[in-house]
Amino acid sequence: MTTTFVSSHWTTPNHSTCSRVTKTQGHTAAVWAVKILPEQGLMLTGSADKTIKLWKAGRCERTYTGHEDCVRGLATLTETEFLSCSNDASIRRWKISGECLQVCFGHTNYIYCISTFPGSKDFVTTGEDRSLRIWKGGECTQTVRLPAQSIWCCCVLDNGDIAVGASDGMIRVFTESLERRANPEELKAFEEELSTATIDPKTGDLGDINVEELPGKEHLDDPGTREGQTRLVKVEGKVEAYQWSSSDRKWVKIGDVVGSSGATQQTSGKVLFEGKEYDYVFTIDVNESGPSYKLPYNIIDDPWLVAYNFLQKNDLNPMFLDQVAKFIINNTKGQTVGATTMEFADPFTGGGRYIPGSSSEPVSGADPFTGAGRYIPGSGADTVTLGGSDPFTGKNAYQSATAAVNVYFPKKEAVTFDQANPAQILGKVKELNGAAPEEKRLAEEDLILLEKLLAITCKPFGETPTAPQMETLWKAAHWPEDIVFPALDILRLSIRHPSVNENLCSDKATGQFCSYLIMHLNPQGKPANQLLALRIFCNCFAWQPGQKLMMLHRDQILSQAIELKASVNKNIHIALATLVLNYAICLHQDNDIEGKAQCLSVVSTAIEMVQDLEAAFRLLVALGTLISDDVNAIQLAKSLGIDSQIKKYAAVSEPAKISECCKLVLNLL
Repeated sequence: MTTTFVSSHWTTPNHSTCSRVTKTQGHTAAVWAVKILPEQGLMLTGSADKTIKLWKAGRCERTYTGHEDCVRGLATLTETEFLSCSNDASIRRWKISGECLQVCFGHTNYIYCISTFPGSKDFVTTGEDRSLRIWKGGECTQTVRLPAQSIWCCCVLDNGDIAVGASDGMIRVFTESLERRANPEELKAFEEELSTATIDPKTGDLGDINVEELPGKEHLDDPGTREGQTRLVKVEGKVEAYQWSSSDRKWVKIGDVVGSSGATQQTSGKVLFEGKEYDYVFTIDVNESGPSYKLPYNIIDDPWLVAYNFLQKNDLNPMFLDQVAKFIINNTKGQTVGATTMEFADPFTGGGRYIPGSSSEPVSGADPFTGAGRYIPGSGADTVTLGGSDPFTGKNAYQSATAAVNVYFPKKEAVTFDQANPAQILGKVKELNGAAPEEKRLAEEDLILLEKLLAITCKPFGETPTAPQMETLWKAAHWPEDIVFPALDILRLSIRHPSVNENLCSDKATGQFCSYLIMHLNPQGKPANQLLALRIFCNCFAWQPGQKLMMLHRDQILSQAIELKASVNKNIHIALATLVLNYAICLHQDNDIEGKAQCLSVVSTAIEMVQDLEAAFRLLVALGTLISDDVNAIQLAKSLGIDSQIKKYAAVSEPAKISECCKLVLNLL
């Protein structure tokens, strides 16, 4: 495709009027995308709450979940299929019935816009990685770089041309038609503008940069191996980036890399790769003539396990394991996070013990391959942004200088713990199965049932788990205390499924299920089990039967949960705060003053003990939710002295949501 430029300034008639206003409620954060479907009366919306919703006559008919960050754009393919793009750098293809058919990766940063070709399932996308990308058959077939960082929007015209708008104030049109292509002077001007652009490596896909080790321009004598492949070369001490154009069979300069001189790592900040942030993204060339592969790595990861997974994913010879692992270690200078104990170390890798939920307590069942036990139930990524987001920066919602806008409470929907790696969880079950008592050991067919259950409950819309699958899970859930944690993790994921939620939280099962979880809240018990029991309780709130069960046993659950306040595990504090928050949401809706009194007492006790700011934030949101629109609850909070307890959080500078939320609560008190 070649370029044709059009004016960057548009004028519109001033006689347009709004014919109808319809107010719909359902999303819990800003709505950034709207699409009218071919079927009359149907509309899709995408939101910063990471969901897509289907509307009919102002009523939400269905919610689509799967994106891990804000949904930025929507496009229709047919009457029964549509596409979405997100800040998680992925594109998803959906059926209107709810099934996610495909997930595509190609961009290395936020994707802002998506548009389809007329009468085709092919489409184009634009994003924060300076690129327009053309997709055919679910694969990125062409990458067009632009001399601007943010490519905000794109539109496929009726003739198949593509118009894009960028942060430099320009609108550019790309075409396959020879008749409509720009004249040679315009094309040359565009290429010169592109070649002189500057690239900030932390916003692109350039990976780690070591200037001293970069080759010279002779590296461009060899042809590229795929469309859009990027190569960096050193020219007179500067770093230049080139991209391979398959159609022109040449390397095209796409800019000068800034901030890289002498760097051994890509400046500060994370690198986005396939929708996730990493400390490093290495480029691995298997041999001179073969393709390049991207290897993402975080310094908290075990280099041997990362190397092993990299080789498995790309179907490479396992004999490279030692070479790849040592490459990672050498190029990260052996950086690690936190102190490492050599107790229970693996003699092969030297890694530490398995740590469920990032607990500092040793737990039996270390990973025999890495020694580090990198399966960590629900760790890290479970932090939930409870407030709104700015569509331009992704930071907290814009607030005027004179009046703070309350985007924090009262919170309306329960917060759940959803992140997981099913393969690692199942692998840990299989590993620990041999240590289970013979009468509770799982047979091969039982393990297959658990694998199927995980597959079902980890999908946003799937089939219903069977009775044998649930019986197998319940059998594993009664393993000894030292090895039960992966079964608890499966239970955490499964309880989010509506049929499992109804089955375990129904009237006939409430006593048994609730007593089982409360048993794991024993302060003398294993921290991993305490953590997972709290998260299971939180996930029960996902559906009405679970909410009913939680409210029925509120006294017993909260009384036992608050006994964990003295734990030194920050993840336990976050889970405890989330449990209180979910109770606050239900109590706000029911206006139960007795329940609010108990919940306020728990907040007062917990706020004195927690050290983690995310836990404190969730307690502040819970407090704000409890006292909103309730004079009696405000008086109760004052009588407990909560206002003086939380004043310290008004001075917290980062993250800003802490002080903002605290000040809003104090205004009510």
